[in-house]
Order: sequence, then C-alpha cells, then structure tokens
Amino acid sequence: MTEKTAYNVAVVGATGAVGQKIMKILEEKDFPINQLKLLSSKNSAGKELSFAGKKIVVEEAKPESFEEIDIALFSAGGSVSKQLAPEAVKRGAVVVDNTSAYRMDENVPLVVPEVNNEDIKKHNGIIANPNCSTIQMVAGLKPIKDNFGLSRVIVSTYQAVSGAGVKAVNELEEQSRQFLNNEEMEANLLPVKGDKKHYPIAFNALPQIDVFQENGYTFEEMKMINETKKIMHAPELPVAATCVRLPFFTSHAESVYIEVDDDGVTVEDIWKVLKTADGVILQDDPTTQTYPTPLSASNKEEVFIGRVRKDLDNNKGFHLWIVSDNLLKGAAWNTVQIAQSLIKNNWL
Repeated sequence: MTEKTAYNVAVVGATGAVGQKIMKILEEKDFPINQLKLLSSKNSAGKELSFAGKKIVVEEAKPESFEEIDIALFSAGGSVSKQLAPEAVKRGAVVVDNTSAYRMDENVPLVVPEVNNEDIKKHNGIIANPNCSTIQMVAGLKPIKDNFGLSRVIVSTYQAVSGAGVKAVNELEEQSRQFLNNEEMEANLLPVKGDKKHYPIAFNALPQIDVFQENGYTFEEMKMINETKKIMHAPELPVAATCVRLPFFTSHAESVYIEVDDDGVTVEDIWKVLKTADGVILQDDPTTQTYPTPLSASNKEEVFIGRVRKDLDNNKGFHLWIVSDNLLKGAAWNTVQIAQSLIKNNWL
C-alpha cells in the first residue's frame, strides 16, 4: 500500500462499550483519519454518534462497508469478526480484531505492542488483540522474562464486571439496589449469559468467567494460558490461571506468582526493570501503603504493578499485583496502539 498521511478507518461495533472507547482514543490521539466509518448491527444502525465535533450516522456492517477502508477496528463479537473480517481484508483493509475469533490462529499475529510489536509485520490482513486479562499480565512479565528468564506463571484474576458488557454493569447496579433494599436479587447474565445457571454478582465473587472446558478450566482461563505462551513466544512455559469476576465496574486486578530462571534475583532487581518498562508504572511502597487498585487504574492507559515480594520458600519465586483498565489497555487502547504501529512502521 502506498504510504498515506491520512487513512480511511472503520470501527465495527461502534455503539458498544469498547467501540465507544476506541472512538474516544482515536480523537484524543489525533489519529490520522481521512474518513471515519462507524459500523454496527442492524439494530443499532441509524444512530448518530459524535466524533471530532461532527455527527456520524452509524451504518449496518456489511461486506461492502469496507470498500476504500484502510484500517478496520473490530469489536463486535467473534461471530461478526469471523463473517466480516475476511471481507474487509478482501477489499484491501487491515483488520485489528478485538475478539477471540482469530487469537490462536497460527497465521494471525497476537499482539501487545510493548511485548511483541515486531509480530505485527507478519500479518496477512488480520491482527488479533489479546484478551484483556492477558494483555496486562504479559506487559508486566515481558521485561522480567527478558532480564531474568521465566519458568512458571500462576495467576488469579479479580475481574471487573464491565468485561462482561454494559448489560452486566447494569445488572450489578440493579442487584446492589435490590440487596440494600432487602429484595431478592435477580440474576440473568453472570457468570455467562448462555450458560445453564446464573448467580448474583453484587456483594459476591464468581469463580467462573466464560464457559467450562472439558479439562475443568474456563474458556477465559484457557485464553490466558494459551495467549500468554503465544505472545511471549514461549510454548513450553508452564502457565495456570483462575479467573474470578468481582462486583466492581472497571479495571482488572491480578495476583501473579512467577518463577525466574536466574539465581539471586532480588525485589529491587524486579523493581529496576519494571521502572523502565514501556507502558508499565510501578506503584510499590509498603511503608506508605502504595499499590495500585482498580479505582486508581480506572481511565488510565498504563499497566500498574505493586506488591512485589520474594516467595518465602522458593528463592526463584516472586509475587506481583497487576492492575489495568480492562476497557482501555485491555481492549481499546491496545487496539489503537496496533493501528498506530501499522502506520508508523509502514506495515499496512
């Protein structure tokens, strides 16, 4: 593709939570847009959304919607991506897909720019954006792996309800009101809308995100396990995950146990590499109770890390606390970063 100064961009799923964040970031970052096309399902088509002081009518996403489009940012569900991403590529667009549809496809790069940016140039028209909980973890682990090696990862997540969509956020609000008014809580969505049982999330913790697999892990846990290995180019790295939904709105938190390869690594050594890591902010001072929380990370682009401790029984073991806004770095911002890298490096 001939190098341009402005690009025709499509946002698929523009009316959804992540689509709205993508639009906001494109405007804030002054992304070089010639024409912006907003696409959605038939149900949302016809709505007007604001961008850079102008009103844009949302159109129904169809194969022909991608004529003349250079970059298509997808966040409308895996079935839509499966159906329309190849159509966009066929018409000359490069797709950055924010669903799980192509993440484990061996021909599709799975990218966190701070971790494996060079993988972008291997694309065949589609680049996958990883799962939100995976993104923040690998952003923190990559500088540690590069400096000290990495031989094991065990993660327990504490994930915000916004990761399950706007309707789940609304259900948390309604259940909280019902609980505080001594009313019976109605549960219709979580842990998984299409699963057999639903449990209240308000004042609760649900150790299930996505559906269970035959091995007893949930799909969310398997996403973290498999995506971490792919992104970090470490297929043999032992990774285990337990993913839990908690009743707060934004930002995922993770308790991560790692084992490094090198002997004699100290907490200060880990701090040193995290302080200079791209996209990472270290917030770790037990003497002043300094550490990240979901509220403090909300509406911020970076990955925040604190509570770095050496394991008391394993000289190569360390514990970390990793927090990031799941709708920003975990979705919309990582998507836009990939698009920025496509342009900057002329990889379209």
